[in-house]
Amino acid sequence: MDRRSELREFLRSRRARVQPQDVGLQGHGSRRRVPGLRREELARLAGVSVDYYVRLEQGRIGNVSGQVLEAVADAMRLSPVERRHLHALVRGADTTTKPASQEVRPGLQRVLDSAEHAPAYIVGRRLQILAWNRLARILIADFPNLPQESRNLARLTFLDQTSRKRYMNWRRKADDTVAFLRVDAGRHPDDRELALLIEELSARSEDFRRMWDDHTIRDETHGEKPLYHPLVGSLDLAFETFRVPDDPDQALTLYTAAPGSPAAAALERLASTPDAENWG
Repeated sequence: MDRRSELREFLRSRRARVQPQDVGLQGHGSRRRVPGLRREELARLAGVSVDYYVRLEQGRIGNVSGQVLEAVADAMRLSPVERRHLHALVRGADTTTKPASQEVRPGLQRVLDSAEHAPAYIVGRRLQILAWNRLARILIADFPNLPQESRNLARLTFLDQTSRKRYMNWRRKADDTVAFLRVDAGRHPDDRELALLIEELSARSEDFRRMWDDHTIRDETHGEKPLYHPLVGSLDLAFETFRVPDDPDQALTLYTAAPGSPAAAALERLASTPDAENWG
């Protein structure tokens, strides 16, 4: 992907999100051709010249201080994840965090397998599914019987119709997936395989194309994610996501149910059903 283009579109989208009245610019909200702040208003809030900000938005400044980037981030009211994304786009790929290989340690696989009543899986770069336990195979997708290239959370979410049934709030799941890919693109903007994946999803899914154009940056670590399985119906589940400390390009997601809840009973039933993987 073109890092300059990504930086330009990201800054434009975040600038458009901030309304003049939100930052104390009274009387500046009428007769605007575009939503949000003008470049000169953003530059003034960040304490830089208009020319400097324009060159930054166009990706024509090679050495930007962290102080300036933080001032721009403050003016745009960026979240912590969005701030890291901005720094990554300006600085380029963080080569210090690239793993030697995208392999899951045997100890992590044992962690997944020990969670007998909690669906769990690990994703790597480009949301490729690297490892899973039996309940994840039952509830999310039958990973071992999928071609290698299809073991990808983004492809499954947007190109596999089954996912629209499995995720009770599919649009929220899809939006989270795109936001996660944006984080990956910011960390590794020169990843050719990631660029090809985005091109494929954009060509094949109107939903993905629209969500990608929103430039949403989010790295959810916990929340609610209700799922559905034809054997037990809907399950009200919560999820927790953890980055692997020595390889932040790997993330472990674990789904849990409240003790004594119908969802907990449903997970136990799925775990004890020998052929639950075959229920489509």
